[in-house]
Amino acid sequence: MVITKKTAQKRIEALRSEILRHNHNYYVLNMPEISDFEYDVLLMELQALENKFPELITPDSPTQVVGSDLSNGEVPQEFEQAPHQYPMLSLSNTYDLQELTAFDERIRKTGASDFTYACELKFDGTAICLTYENGRLLRAITRGDGTIGDVVTQNVRTIPQIPSTLPSISGFDSKMRFEIRGEIYMPFSSFEALNAEREPENRFANPRNAASGSLKLLNPEEVRKRGLHCVLYQLLGENLPFDSHQAAMQTAKQLGFPISEYSKICHNLEEVMAFIRQWDEQRHQLPFPIDGIVIKVNELSIRELVGATAKAPRWATAFKFKAEEAHTRILSIDYQVGRTGAITPVANLEPVQLSGTMVKRASLHNLEQMRLLDVHLNDWVVVEKGGEIIPKITRVDVSKRDPNNCQLPQWPECCPDCGTPLVIEDDEARHYCPNQEGCPTQTKAWLLHFVSRKAMDIHAGEATIEQLYNQGYVQSLPDFYRITREQLLTLPAWKERSAERFLQSVEASKQVPFARVLFALGIRHIGETTAKNLVEHFKTMDQLQAADRETLLAVQDIGEVVADSMLDYFRTPRHQQMIKSLQQLGLQFQSTEAGWVQHSLALAGKTIVISGTFSRSRDEIKKLIQLHSGKNTGSVSGKTSFLLAGNEPGPDKVRKAESLGIPILDEDAFNALINSNNNTENQ
Repeated sequence: MVITKKTAQKRIEALRSEILRHNHNYYVLNMPEISDFEYDVLLMELQALENKFPELITPDSPTQVVGSDLSNGEVPQEFEQAPHQYPMLSLSNTYDLQELTAFDERIRKTGASDFTYACELKFDGTAICLTYENGRLLRAITRGDGTIGDVVTQNVRTIPQIPSTLPSISGFDSKMRFEIRGEIYMPFSSFEALNAEREPENRFANPRNAASGSLKLLNPEEVRKRGLHCVLYQLLGENLPFDSHQAAMQTAKQLGFPISEYSKICHNLEEVMAFIRQWDEQRHQLPFPIDGIVIKVNELSIRELVGATAKAPRWATAFKFKAEEAHTRILSIDYQVGRTGAITPVANLEPVQLSGTMVKRASLHNLEQMRLLDVHLNDWVVVEKGGEIIPKITRVDVSKRDPNNCQLPQWPECCPDCGTPLVIEDDEARHYCPNQEGCPTQTKAWLLHFVSRKAMDIHAGEATIEQLYNQGYVQSLPDFYRITREQLLTLPAWKERSAERFLQSVEASKQVPFARVLFALGIRHIGETTAKNLVEHFKTMDQLQAADRETLLAVQDIGEVVADSMLDYFRTPRHQQMIKSLQQLGLQFQSTEAGWVQHSLALAGKTIVISGTFSRSRDEIKKLIQLHSGKNTGSVSGKTSFLLAGNEPGPDKVRKAESLGIPILDEDAFNALINSNNNTENQ
């Protein structure tokens, strides 16, 4: 078939639109809809069309620019942005060993000879650029769009492997300014522990998404808990004393940087291919995710000779492993109800071996995904493990479909547990059972969430909740505080000691701080961090319940979805009565944090944006604003009272404040403001 220029242009526009959407899902939202291989197929098709019709290439084509992870307002983030000293390019990649021969030939055509290759595992995480000066970590920036990135320094400092200060070593001035780049990743053990604490519908699909999402959390202490690791693989700076990548990495190791122990110098293409085949077989034995091998010219002089395109260096490429697949048949589909009421379809499969484990079930995510796959019962499907962990169905083998023995699955109109008609929100693909208190599965999951360690920490597991619910002793949250020893002793296998232990934990839970109580209520979209932010802002349940939509949206990390969820919850009479009952039973519904009592009204009615670094941490600055009756928000707008600018404030925020005529105060002026007249207005 002959492709005309008009046909090519139409297809190119469609491919660019689709690829940009997938870039946004992958880099910004950390919610990819397709596999890396499927994405690369789209990109290769676009590249082929542009090569055939070079006049149709545009500077903003996905083949010409780096995918961007910059914050853009669609996700609740508050990061400054800063430029990279050197462009942070992406890598070309291939799935075909024969294409490595062409890569090698292209390098040699430049006149390069007598060089070696540095081969490294391609860690499946999120790229990071660290800047050091005077022997200290100055800044950490994400890849962003390759030119500028989000500043995540405070979060990176929580990763134990990354040194904050550098030792003095011979042969390298560790006080000079330089950059070192690498990958932040999440080991399988951290990934599994993180997902075990999340509801099924909110679990990360793979370690890469978990690492990227964790790095963009606003609270560094939450980042610290995520178990992130780092590996560094490129050192950049002016007049560096190295002639090879290998020498640079040896120096980086002496400085205390985490360097991969799996690298190898290969003297020819045969050794490169042997290294690739070795790790394609052994990758499943690693405690962290990799998705390929990076092949780089080792000698820096040859790199300079070979050069780079606007998007990628010509002296490096990545060979990517195809995800391990298995073919099996769908026997049936279950529809599971989660704690929040979300309905998740799960396919029951003919058991099949995949990545060393027997796979019997795989998530189908939601109705939209089922329709996109065109799933039928008895279909043969391809199953792969996303990030080598979670089984997922990637496609249907329609060629094997038996029209006489296949059936289109029927999505339930009512909850499969309680029979309540399901609802679907306009902006979500998921269906929900709205009968939170009356749906047995949902109610038991809600009760189990309430007693969990990070919530009320009551000594009750799934089996205990099942007993208490089925016996009718606990049907709602206040029931935990009304149950008697005599009732407990009527349950099978319960003795005096187990009853006493349970009742003691119930009594102790009355001292659980307000933030954990709020999280324990199980309000949809309210996680641990969101609950903490709400309590820090409102201090008491009465103030929180009285907040309107605009007031809620002013709180850090609170977007429209969360605000609407809060309003819906608090306007429901049964929730109002339940909270009243829990208050009367002695639970904590106001902050007991030391020092939160309002200090003054110096900032009353003022909305303040902070930017840059200060003599105190950003959390301390935010608390001071709160203690003096002010409100902190993340972005400059017409409602901003002033911009509090520390060292190296975000240029975009400064420009916007200046354009709107909003005052810009430094830390000294801020201190003078909150300390003026001894701030005795409220005393």
